[in-house]
Amino acid sequence: MEKPIPVIGLAGYSGSGKTTFLEKLITELKRRGYRLGVIKHTHHKDTRRPNPAGAAVEVLAAPDGVFMFREFETEPPPEKVISMLDGVDLILIEGYKQGRWPKLAIFRHGVTERPAIDPEDLLAEISDVSSGSAAPHFSLDDAAGVADLLERVILKMKKNLRANTPVKQKWVRIHARQDP
Repeated sequence: MEKPIPVIGLAGYSGSGKTTFLEKLITELKRRGYRLGVIKHTHHKDTRRPNPAGAAVEVLAAPDGVFMFREFETEPPPEKVISMLDGVDLILIEGYKQGRWPKLAIFRHGVTERPAIDPEDLLAEISDVSSGSAAPHFSLDDAAGVADLLERVILKMKKNLRANTPVKQKWVRIHARQDP
């Protein structure tokens, strides 16, 4: 059985800088050689309008990738959405604040308040001010520092596996997917 893909959430209110920071973090982790999956949870129905004719699944295929939109009768739980991603080293989620995975709290002094996150789920704060929490604090421009933290705490096994080492070969042998 293959090891689950690590998940990190970015939690913050509108205007906190979540999307801007997410873009910086993706750029930094990609520069370091990681393949990333991103889930953006939204409550807004007009964020992406499906095929006006009412197709249940719509796929846009291009030489450099595929985009798929799938309708559901009810909103799928985050675990279902996460299970749709594979072939990546890390999944970054913007939204789904109530999910039980490590989170980065993003907020800006005088603009947004710190999101309420269970202390057990709080990995770090990203803000222009510290809240005094025991969690590590990074500035809104320090994507490299957050990437370092993710490598140390979350991606350490994945990083070891990226090198061509006997550990990688053993892990691949033991954890390779078995086709039914």
